[in-house]
Amino acid sequence: MSRPTLADVAARAGVSAKTVSNVLLGRRYVAEATRASVLVAVAEVGYTVNEAGRGLASGRTGRVAVVVPMIYQPYFAEVAERLILALEEHGLTTTLRIAHDTAAERDAVLGITTPDVDGVILCPHGLSPEVLGDAVPPRPVVQLGGGIMPTFDCVIMGEREGFRAMAEHLLDTGRRRIALIGTGPAEAPQGSRFAGYLDALAAHGIALDERLLITGSDWDRRASGYEAVVGLLQTGVEFDAVMCFNDAMAVGALRGLRSHGLRVPQDVAVTGFDDTDEAEFTTPPLSSVSPEQEEMVAATVRMLIERIGGRDELPRVVHTGAHLVPRASSAPAAQDG
Repeated sequence: MSRPTLADVAARAGVSAKTVSNVLLGRRYVAEATRASVLVAVAEVGYTVNEAGRGLASGRTGRVAVVVPMIYQPYFAEVAERLILALEEHGLTTTLRIAHDTAAERDAVLGITTPDVDGVILCPHGLSPEVLGDAVPPRPVVQLGGGIMPTFDCVIMGEREGFRAMAEHLLDTGRRRIALIGTGPAEAPQGSRFAGYLDALAAHGIALDERLLITGSDWDRRASGYEAVVGLLQTGVEFDAVMCFNDAMAVGALRGLRSHGLRVPQDVAVTGFDDTDEAEFTTPPLSSVSPEQEEMVAATVRMLIERIGGRDELPRVVHTGAHLVPRASSAPAAQDG
């Protein structure tokens, strides 16, 4: 038995095939009585929509590109999964793309590597207004995380306030020599975290000691945190806490301290950022900052769907929060066990 066609539905409803197509595409100018008649005919003949053909007719594919710099970093893997599931709830499928450098991010935003999607969600690692230049994305783009891009909608996490809250937490537990492990502190978006660190030091009247600023080779790998803390130990500079730009580096720092006979938190406190699932299962459990992933994902998906639906206005910026998740790795120095 052959599959029912659009013409079969049209014949049953007594309308043209074009009218049936208009109904199935949800176009508003079809009379309600006609719409109801077509939908009844669809059910009676057992017609199912050919999604590929529907996409061609409507100019939409029902697919969104989620672009991340890597998935070996737990934060990006977790955010990608949240985005895919959230988009699925809206009937959208996902193409996951890895953009390993700023050029690849630019290509994804401009549709060079994402030509067959209705929109793009970018979790950036280095894209900046300078990199994008005057180029205009051909389809809706929403950026999740990173710095503000003037060309498209952005969801900005609370990096500065989150890092300040963590630094103040360490200071409140009696730490005074807080090392910072990240990339170059002046770089964006990591610069926001460095600014939060400086805010807390200033509020407590503590001068910055640049010897405590350690640059890792790759701020997304555990090995970089390990190498950074071992290098700091070799300098002989005293420190009683280590703040890492993310949980991945903090995991490496924990191992580096332990391998050199230092106890966490009795000798040195260690903290991360992102509050990934891994943080709960380190030894000891890792204090971290939650950048409100659920809130960020919800705002990102909402704005993208609005843009795909035709919302036309100046680029928007949504600022989400951040909150401290203290665990055993940053307990007061006097605590034993």
